[in-house]
Amino acid sequence: MNKKLLVPILFLIATTTGCSLAPYQQPPAEPATEPKTQTPPTPLRETPKVVKNDRSVKEKLYSQHREWKGTRYVLGGMSKRGIDCSGLVVNIYRDHLGVKLPRTTKYQSLVGKAVKRSQLRAGDLVFFKTGANTRHVGIYIEDNKFLHASTKHGVKISRLTDYYWRDRYWQARRV
Repeated sequence: MNKKLLVPILFLIATTTGCSLAPYQQPPAEPATEPKTQTPPTPLRETPKVVKNDRSVKEKLYSQHREWKGTRYVLGGMSKRGIDCSGLVVNIYRDHLGVKLPRTTKYQSLVGKAVKRSQLRAGDLVFFKTGANTRHVGIYIEDNKFLHASTKHGVKISRLTDYYWRDRYWQARRV
């Protein structure tokens, strides 16, 4: 292969993959008490605090933005040293909203119930198609704003109406 093409091709591959491709981290094994099913993982609670107090959720999300702001994007990352979009969602939901979610964007997109874009509330998950097989997730706050881990800018707040996100919006889920 031509060496001049190798670097651009590798760069293209590296920049077009996203957090939906992050490796799934299996939780520690527990004793089996009933047969496993093929259904996607579900949250710990059926009616989480998320849907009950919009104001409290907004405050928590803005607080989390201040805490995580600027943390760089690292595919598969789960800490302040680097985090991806689905990892940020997992951490915030688990530690501040009391809900356990699946680790990957693919499985997060199957949890909860679908919500129309016009009916978004604080804490809803917003999903985007950023490539042929690549998905991105963030947490809706208010007024078209959502918190997420951007591949270029790290953890930040963006708007659903921003040029990049507007045409890539896919769906929203309420857990």
